[in-house]
Amino acid sequence: MLEITAGKIKGREERVAHLLKWTPWLSFLLVSVPLPILFILLFLTSVTTDSAAVYLVLTFVSMGVGLVFGLFVLILLLLYRRRWHSRFRDQLAADGITAAEVVWFTSELSSEERKIWLELKGKNPLLADAYCETLAARLTATRIVAKARTEIVRVERQRNRTRNIQGVDTTSLLNDLLLDRQRFESLREEGTIRVSQARARLQTIEAVANRSLSKGETDLMLSRLTASQDQFPLALELANQEEETRREIEQVNPEKFPRSASDLRETNADDYRGSFKR
Repeated sequence: MLEITAGKIKGREERVAHLLKWTPWLSFLLVSVPLPILFILLFLTSVTTDSAAVYLVLTFVSMGVGLVFGLFVLILLLLYRRRWHSRFRDQLAADGITAAEVVWFTSELSSEERKIWLELKGKNPLLADAYCETLAARLTATRIVAKARTEIVRVERQRNRTRNIQGVDTTSLLNDLLLDRQRFESLREEGTIRVSQARARLQTIEAVANRSLSKGETDLMLSRLTASQDQFPLALELANQEEETRREIEQVNPEKFPRSASDLRETNADDYRGSFKR
Protein backbone atom coordinates (compact mmCIF):
# COMPACT_ATOMS: atom_id res chain seq x y z
CA MET A 1 0.00 0.00 0.00
CA LEU A 2 2.98 2.32 0.53
CA GLU A 3 4.65 1.90 -2.85
CA ILE A 4 5.56 5.59 -3.22
CA THR A 5 8.63 7.58 -4.06
CA ALA A 6 10.35 9.05 -1.01
CA GLY A 7 9.15 12.55 -0.30
CA LYS A 8 6.49 12.50 -3.03
CA ILE A 9 2.75 12.41 -2.44
CA LYS A 10 0.64 10.62 -5.01
CA GLY A 11 -3.08 10.92 -5.52
CA ARG A 12 -3.46 7.28 -4.53
CA GLU A 13 -2.05 7.93 -1.05
CA GLU A 14 -4.34 10.93 -0.62
CA ARG A 15 -7.36 8.81 -1.53
CA VAL A 16 -6.30 6.07 0.86
CA ALA A 17 -5.79 8.59 3.67
CA HIS A 18 -9.23 10.11 3.02
CA LEU A 19 -10.76 6.62 2.96
CA LEU A 20 -9.10 5.63 6.22
CA LYS A 21 -10.48 8.79 7.83
CA TRP A 22 -14.08 7.50 7.61
CA THR A 23 -13.74 3.73 7.16
CA PRO A 24 -13.43 2.81 10.88
CA TRP A 25 -16.65 4.61 11.84
CA LEU A 26 -18.58 3.38 8.82
CA SER A 27 -17.43 -0.16 9.54
CA PHE A 28 -18.67 0.12 13.11
CA LEU A 29 -22.12 1.16 11.89
CA LEU A 30 -22.24 -1.52 9.17
CA VAL A 31 -21.33 -4.27 11.65
CA SER A 32 -23.49 -3.26 14.62
CA VAL A 33 -26.65 -1.73 13.06
CA PRO A 34 -28.11 -3.99 10.29
CA LEU A 35 -29.12 -7.04 12.33
CA PRO A 36 -30.92 -5.12 15.11
CA ILE A 37 -32.82 -3.14 12.47
CA LEU A 38 -33.81 -6.35 10.67
CA PHE A 39 -35.13 -7.99 13.85
CA ILE A 40 -36.99 -4.81 14.82
CA LEU A 41 -38.75 -4.82 11.45
CA LEU A 42 -39.65 -8.49 11.89
CA PHE A 43 -40.90 -7.72 15.38
CA LEU A 44 -43.15 -4.95 14.06
CA THR A 45 -44.53 -7.12 11.26
CA SER A 46 -45.04 -10.28 13.35
CA VAL A 47 -48.62 -11.54 13.66
CA THR A 48 -48.29 -13.74 16.75
CA THR A 49 -47.16 -12.98 20.26
CA ASP A 50 -44.62 -15.80 20.37
CA SER A 51 -42.85 -14.71 17.20
CA ALA A 52 -42.88 -11.10 18.38
CA ALA A 53 -41.23 -12.13 21.66
CA VAL A 54 -38.59 -14.15 19.79
CA TYR A 55 -37.79 -11.25 17.46
CA LEU A 56 -37.60 -8.84 20.39
CA VAL A 57 -35.10 -11.09 22.17
CA LEU A 58 -33.08 -11.49 18.98
CA THR A 59 -33.05 -7.71 18.59
CA PHE A 60 -31.39 -7.19 21.98
CA VAL A 61 -29.00 -10.11 21.46
CA SER A 62 -27.95 -8.92 18.00
CA MET A 63 -27.55 -5.42 19.36
CA GLY A 64 -25.12 -6.58 22.04
CA VAL A 65 -23.20 -8.91 19.71
CA GLY A 66 -23.06 -6.27 16.98
CA LEU A 67 -21.78 -3.70 19.45
CA VAL A 68 -18.95 -6.03 20.55
CA PHE A 69 -17.93 -6.93 17.00
CA GLY A 70 -18.32 -3.33 15.86
CA LEU A 71 -15.97 -2.10 18.58
CA PHE A 72 -13.50 -4.87 17.72
CA VAL A 73 -13.49 -3.90 14.03
CA LEU A 74 -13.27 -0.21 14.94
CA ILE A 75 -10.21 -0.73 17.15
CA LEU A 76 -8.49 -2.84 14.50
CA LEU A 77 -9.07 -0.25 11.79
CA LEU A 78 -7.95 2.60 14.03
CA LEU A 79 -4.72 0.76 14.82
CA TYR A 80 -4.21 0.02 11.15
CA ARG A 81 -4.82 3.65 10.26
CA ARG A 82 -2.32 4.80 12.86
CA ARG A 83 0.30 2.36 11.57
CA TRP A 84 -0.38 3.39 7.97
CA HIS A 85 0.00 7.08 8.76
CA SER A 86 3.22 6.39 10.68
CA ARG A 87 4.75 4.52 7.76
CA PHE A 88 3.52 7.12 5.32
CA ARG A 89 5.11 9.93 7.35
CA ASP A 90 8.37 7.99 7.48
CA GLN A 91 8.31 7.73 3.69
CA LEU A 92 7.66 11.46 3.32
CA ALA A 93 10.39 12.39 5.80
CA ALA A 94 13.00 10.17 4.10
CA ASP A 95 14.34 13.10 2.05
CA GLY A 96 13.30 15.86 4.45
CA ILE A 97 9.94 17.42 5.26
CA THR A 98 8.78 20.28 3.08
CA ALA A 99 6.26 22.99 3.92
CA ALA A 100 3.66 21.35 1.68
CA GLU A 101 4.00 18.11 3.65
CA VAL A 102 3.55 19.60 7.14
CA VAL A 103 -0.21 18.93 6.99
CA TRP A 104 0.58 15.21 7.21
CA PHE A 105 2.61 15.73 10.40
CA THR A 106 0.11 17.68 12.49
CA SER A 107 0.05 14.86 15.04
CA GLU A 108 3.75 15.54 15.73
CA LEU A 109 3.15 19.24 16.36
CA SER A 110 2.50 20.60 19.81
CA SER A 111 -0.90 22.03 20.65
CA GLU A 112 0.59 25.53 20.84
CA GLU A 113 2.18 25.20 17.39
CA ARG A 114 -1.08 24.02 15.86
CA LYS A 115 -2.97 26.88 17.50
CA ILE A 116 -0.53 29.58 16.36
CA TRP A 117 -0.36 28.19 12.83
CA LEU A 118 -4.16 28.19 12.58
CA GLU A 119 -4.39 31.77 13.85
CA LEU A 120 -1.75 32.98 11.40
CA LYS A 121 -3.58 31.36 8.49
CA GLY A 122 -6.59 33.53 9.18
CA LYS A 123 -4.80 36.78 10.05
CA ASN A 124 -1.50 36.88 8.15
CA PRO A 125 -1.00 34.33 5.34
CA LEU A 126 2.59 35.46 4.67
CA LEU A 127 3.67 34.86 8.24
CA ALA A 128 1.71 31.61 8.18
CA ASP A 129 3.81 30.42 5.23
CA ALA A 130 7.02 31.36 7.03
CA TYR A 131 5.78 29.63 10.16
CA CYS A 132 4.93 26.51 8.14
CA GLU A 133 8.40 26.40 6.57
CA THR A 134 9.98 26.71 10.01
CA LEU A 135 7.75 23.93 11.30
CA ALA A 136 9.00 21.74 8.46
CA ALA A 137 12.61 22.48 9.46
CA ARG A 138 11.83 21.76 13.12
CA LEU A 139 10.15 18.45 12.29
CA THR A 140 13.05 17.37 10.09
CA ALA A 141 15.62 18.26 12.75
CA THR A 142 13.59 16.47 15.41
CA ARG A 143 13.49 13.30 13.32
CA ILE A 144 17.25 13.54 12.73
CA VAL A 145 17.84 13.74 16.47
CA ALA A 146 15.53 10.78 17.15
CA LYS A 147 17.20 8.73 14.40
CA ALA A 148 20.68 9.56 15.71
CA ARG A 149 19.71 8.52 19.24
CA THR A 150 18.35 5.22 17.96
CA GLU A 151 21.54 4.55 16.02
CA ILE A 152 23.69 5.43 19.04
CA VAL A 153 21.80 2.90 21.15
CA ARG A 154 22.15 0.27 18.41
CA VAL A 155 25.91 0.87 18.05
CA GLU A 156 26.39 0.67 21.82
CA ARG A 157 24.59 -2.66 21.94
CA GLN A 158 26.73 -3.96 19.10
CA ARG A 159 29.89 -2.81 20.87
CA ASN A 160 28.83 -4.61 24.03
CA ARG A 161 28.18 -7.81 22.08
CA THR A 162 31.54 -7.46 20.34
CA ARG A 163 33.40 -7.09 23.64
CA ASN A 164 31.92 -10.39 24.82
CA ILE A 165 33.47 -12.29 21.89
CA GLN A 166 36.42 -14.37 23.13
CA GLY A 167 39.40 -15.72 21.18
CA VAL A 168 39.17 -13.28 18.27
CA ASP A 169 40.81 -9.91 17.76
CA THR A 170 37.92 -7.43 17.54
CA THR A 171 39.97 -4.26 17.94
CA SER A 172 39.36 -3.08 14.37
CA LEU A 173 35.62 -3.70 14.65
CA LEU A 174 35.44 -1.86 17.96
CA ASN A 175 37.30 1.09 16.47
CA ASP A 176 34.88 1.21 13.54
CA LEU A 177 31.94 1.06 15.91
CA LEU A 178 33.45 3.84 17.98
CA LEU A 179 33.79 6.00 14.87
CA ASP A 180 30.17 5.24 14.01
CA ARG A 181 29.11 6.26 17.48
CA GLN A 182 31.05 9.53 17.26
CA ARG A 183 29.51 10.25 13.87
CA PHE A 184 25.99 9.68 15.17
CA GLU A 185 26.77 11.70 18.29
CA SER A 186 27.92 14.60 16.12
CA LEU A 187 24.77 14.25 14.02
CA ARG A 188 22.63 14.30 17.17
CA GLU A 189 24.34 17.45 18.44
CA GLU A 190 23.91 19.21 15.11
CA GLY A 191 20.27 18.15 14.96
CA THR A 192 19.71 19.47 18.48
CA ILE A 193 21.17 22.83 17.47
CA ARG A 194 18.93 22.91 14.41
CA VAL A 195 15.89 22.16 16.57
CA SER A 196 16.79 25.03 18.90
CA GLN A 197 17.28 27.37 15.95
CA ALA A 198 13.93 26.39 14.45
CA ARG A 199 12.15 26.90 17.77
CA ALA A 200 13.80 30.30 18.17
CA ARG A 201 12.64 31.25 14.69
CA LEU A 202 9.11 30.09 15.52
CA GLN A 203 9.15 32.32 18.58
CA THR A 204 10.40 35.22 16.44
CA ILE A 205 7.61 34.78 13.90
CA GLU A 206 5.06 34.57 16.72
CA ALA A 207 6.43 37.75 18.29
CA VAL A 208 6.30 39.59 14.95
CA ALA A 209 2.73 38.42 14.41
CA ASN A 210 1.63 39.50 17.89
CA ARG A 211 3.40 42.82 17.47
CA SER A 212 1.76 43.56 14.14
CA LEU A 213 -1.66 42.46 15.34
CA SER A 214 -1.39 44.47 18.55
CA LYS A 215 -0.21 47.55 16.65
CA GLY A 216 -3.11 47.28 14.20
CA GLU A 217 -5.67 46.90 16.97
CA THR A 218 -4.10 49.76 18.94
CA ASP A 219 -4.06 52.07 15.93
CA LEU A 220 -7.71 51.32 15.27
CA MET A 221 -8.65 52.04 18.88
CA LEU A 222 -6.67 55.32 18.85
CA SER A 223 -8.26 56.44 15.60
CA ARG A 224 -11.71 55.80 17.01
CA LEU A 225 -10.82 57.61 20.23
CA THR A 226 -9.47 60.60 18.29
CA ALA A 227 -12.60 60.75 16.15
CA SER A 228 -14.83 60.63 19.22
CA GLN A 229 -12.86 63.39 20.94
CA ASP A 230 -12.85 65.62 17.87
CA GLN A 231 -16.63 65.50 17.72
CA PHE A 232 -18.02 67.64 20.56
CA PRO A 233 -20.98 65.94 22.31
CA LEU A 234 -24.26 67.40 21.05
CA ALA A 235 -25.96 67.35 24.48
CA LEU A 236 -23.07 69.25 26.06
CA GLU A 237 -23.06 71.78 23.24
CA LEU A 238 -26.81 72.37 23.65
CA ALA A 239 -26.35 72.80 27.40
CA ASN A 240 -23.62 75.39 26.81
CA GLN A 241 -25.80 77.28 24.36
CA GLU A 242 -28.68 77.24 26.83
CA GLU A 243 -26.41 78.56 29.55
CA GLU A 244 -25.16 81.34 27.31
CA THR A 245 -28.77 82.30 26.38
CA ARG A 246 -29.72 82.36 30.06
CA ARG A 247 -26.81 84.64 30.88
CA GLU A 248 -27.77 87.04 28.08
CA ILE A 249 -31.37 87.21 29.39
CA GLU A 250 -30.12 87.76 32.96
CA GLN A 251 -28.10 90.71 31.78
CA VAL A 252 -31.24 92.26 30.26
CA ASN A 253 -33.68 91.45 33.18
CA PRO A 254 -31.68 90.43 36.24
CA GLU A 255 -34.77 90.64 38.52
CA LYS A 256 -36.55 87.76 36.83
CA PHE A 257 -33.61 85.33 37.05
CA PRO A 258 -32.01 84.66 40.43
CA ARG A 259 -28.28 84.20 40.25
CA SER A 260 -27.87 81.48 42.81
CA ALA A 261 -29.69 78.62 44.41
CA SER A 262 -30.24 80.61 47.65
CA ASP A 263 -31.75 83.44 45.65
CA LEU A 264 -34.00 80.94 43.93
CA ARG A 265 -35.17 79.55 47.29
CA GLU A 266 -35.82 83.04 48.68
CA THR A 267 -37.79 84.01 45.57
CA ASN A 268 -39.95 80.89 45.89
CA ALA A 269 -40.51 81.59 49.60
CA ASP A 270 -41.60 85.16 48.94
CA ASP A 271 -43.99 83.99 46.25
CA TYR A 272 -45.42 81.42 48.66
CA ARG A 273 -45.94 83.99 51.46
CA GLY A 274 -47.57 86.42 49.03
CA SER A 275 -50.04 83.81 47.85
CA PHE A 276 -50.81 82.80 51.47
CA LYS A 277 -51.64 86.38 52.43
CA ARG A 278 -53.99 86.66 49.51
